[in-house]
Amino acid sequence: FTEKGVLRDHYPFGMFAVPQEEVVRVHASSGTTGKPTVVGYTRGDLEVWADLMARALTMAGATTSSVVQVAYGYGLFTGGLGVHYGVERLGAIAVPASGGNTPRQIMLMEDFGTNILACTPSYALYLAEVIEEMGIERSRLALEAGVFGAEPWTNQMRQSLESRLQIKALDIYGLSEIMGPGVAMECPHQTGLHFFEDHFLPEIIDPDTGETLPYGEKGELVITTLTKEALPMLRYRTRDIAVLHPEPCSCGRTLVRLEKILGRTDDMVIIRGVNVFPSQVETVLLRAQEVAPFYELIIDRKGSLDILEVRVEVTECTLQTAEIKELERIRSRIKRDLDSTLGIAVEVRLVEPRTIGRTEGKAKRVIDRRTER
Repeated sequence: FTEKGVLRDHYPFGMFAVPQEEVVRVHASSGTTGKPTVVGYTRGDLEVWADLMARALTMAGATTSSVVQVAYGYGLFTGGLGVHYGVERLGAIAVPASGGNTPRQIMLMEDFGTNILACTPSYALYLAEVIEEMGIERSRLALEAGVFGAEPWTNQMRQSLESRLQIKALDIYGLSEIMGPGVAMECPHQTGLHFFEDHFLPEIIDPDTGETLPYGEKGELVITTLTKEALPMLRYRTRDIAVLHPEPCSCGRTLVRLEKILGRTDDMVIIRGVNVFPSQVETVLLRAQEVAPFYELIIDRKGSLDILEVRVEVTECTLQTAEIKELERIRSRIKRDLDSTLGIAVEVRLVEPRTIGRTEGKAKRVIDRRTER
């Protein structure tokens, strides 16, 4: 296997497989510790990337008549430029909005007739919230589809986005070490992401033993690049937990299908010996109509015991209409559902709207205070 640590050990260009003169662009991950992981691209790599992103956008319904607003961050992060060049390769109009300045984003959507939005799902949810607060009628927007990725998100989150933005919310998968966005893409049938096997070879392994698992079993996704020039990867451990299905999609495509990413082996937290993924918590919270889909997990330690507190915002309507006894019933019901789903007892705290910080990039869901002690 190849692991992320090898890239950090050979920072910045030690893993490149071509002379530096042939590298025409570099990107880097936003690593949380130490040096970032740096990835390089030859001119041929960028051509392939643009082709694959054009393919992905076509799956989302984009045509040469489309206006695609790219609200992923531009810069060293692969999202913004990766999607941007795919839009141009397709021949659609690219709106390089990048992240941030949310009221301006919404103005551009309305004025430019944006019909495809590309950003993280958490930012799309924030956009939906601000659109509602600004009182903008949905008929003033031309949005038809969203291409959302860069962080795990649940089907409940999809339902919320589709309902609030009145769009088809589609998942895109990628990672900078392999290429960036455009490794796999969901079609409107939403039965899994089509993995672009003509450029990437996927496997599922047991994350503990390294054993290759058959189709249909859950494990860690491992990818080998087949056409990368500057930074080819052999059996790269993504740390993403996933399932592969070989059956053709009802859309007619025969590429292997990747189930929605279930979480990551390295954002999994262990509470009193139990593995917990933020996506499990999100699934429960989004079933509760009285709370908003903004939450955070606070992990702490009292004595020798780990505790998990889930903080979630109540909706404005709930805050205005529910009495204290009703709020306690809501809190108790959510706690009961979380206890059952996670297999451990958790604390649930309802907080006022807009108490939890918003993000225009990847949402930070977990705050682990055990390392501070």
